[in-house]
Parts: sequence; structure tokens; C-alpha cells
Amino acid sequence: MGDAGEGLIDADTRLQERMDELEEERKAARNKRPQEDPEKARQRESLKLARTELQQQLLRTEHPTRKSQIEQAITEIDKRLGELAPVTAADKKSK
Repeated sequence: MGDAGEGLIDADTRLQERMDELEEERKAARNKRPQEDPEKARQRESLKLARTELQQQLLRTEHPTRKSQIEQAITEIDKRLGELAPVTAADKKSK
């Protein structure tokens, strides 16, 4: 009976070691990713939320002038989102 118990303990130890290794790999992968400016990330999320709200307003609005204003605002938000897009390796090569 002692041998069976030791086998379970060994298996549990190996499992814990593997889980620790996986956690270390995840941490290393997170650190390898390029860090984005938190302010730009906040601005991007804010613009996305504003765009979603404007799209909902556009669906509910019936007045043509107001629809035009909302469409212009959405266009402006899309333009700003494009300016905030993170620079990729492909973008760097083209410059």
C-alpha cells in the first residue's frame, strides 16, 4: 500500500512542476509582447465606445440632418482610430 501512495505523490509533484513551468512560460510570453502606451489604449477604447454609442443613435434617429451629423462624427472617430493604430513590423518596413 505504501508504494501506491508514493506513486500518487510523485504524480502530484510532477503535475505541480508542470503547472509551474506553464505559468513561467505564460509570464515570459507576456513580457515578450511589445508594451502599448496605456494612454493610447485608453483613448482607443474610449473612441470605440463612442463609436458604438453613435451607431446606436444612428439606428434610432429619423431626422436627416441629425443622421448626417452622426455619420460625420463616426467618420471622425474612424479617422482617429486609424491614427491610434499600433505600428506593426510591416508598417516599419514601408517607412
